[in-house]
Amino acid sequence: MSEPAKDFTGSTTVDKAEVARFDRLANTWWDAKGPMRTLHKFNPVRLAYIRDAVAAHWSRDAAGGLPLEGLSLLDVGCGGGLLCEPLSRLGATVTGIDPARTNVEVAKRHAERSGASVRYRNDTVETLVEEGERFDVVLAMEVVEHVADVDAFIEACCSAVKPGGLLVMATLNRTMKSFALAIVGAEYVLRWLPRGTHEWNKFVTPEELETSIGRNGLALRDRMGVVYNPIADAWKLSSDTGVNYMVLADKA
Repeated sequence: MSEPAKDFTGSTTVDKAEVARFDRLANTWWDAKGPMRTLHKFNPVRLAYIRDAVAAHWSRDAAGGLPLEGLSLLDVGCGGGLLCEPLSRLGATVTGIDPARTNVEVAKRHAERSGASVRYRNDTVETLVEEGERFDVVLAMEVVEHVADVDAFIEACCSAVKPGGLLVMATLNRTMKSFALAIVGAEYVLRWLPRGTHEWNKFVTPEELETSIGRNGLALRDRMGVVYNPIADAWKLSSDTGVNYMVLADKA
């Protein structure tokens, strides 16, 4: 039986309109040709980045069979579980949380069918922190641009990282280039994403993100852009952080 829907009205970071919008899209998460098709193409790049960064941090072989074995990992805003499942297959003990109840139900059903071992919760990172849960690796991928309070959200994510652990965040830079490509191009011209997926004024610059992370006791270790190659129809890592980028930080 599904858990009853939770009321996150009192949360400092949840944007209820964003949660409702993702609830409406929930059943399309695993359709590689549907509204999430761009995320499916983007996923291998961010998955490889996380795997390699985590393996390097713990001095492991990223090419080994289970490079994340024995590590606890939290995926904040997990959606339908597109990152959770492959990370669990790399050996991590994965928890995926999302305030959108339908997302979590979709993720659970898919994991049951695929045999993936993932713990899913219809919850917020603030709740897990209040409960005392801490993780070796915390991910917040393409989430921070959808929250109501960026600094409070980052504080909660940083608090969820164990001493010696890692935080990986990905988002969109607030530049004219990102407005042209991520909103006008991706949503209105190419129709890669449903219209209204993003609000440009909610995009976060690397400097803003890194300053907030630093205030919460973590040290920046890497900043990496992700760009689209139209000839190869694929995404790749780049020094260009003008649109999509990821940051890596650790806690002493």
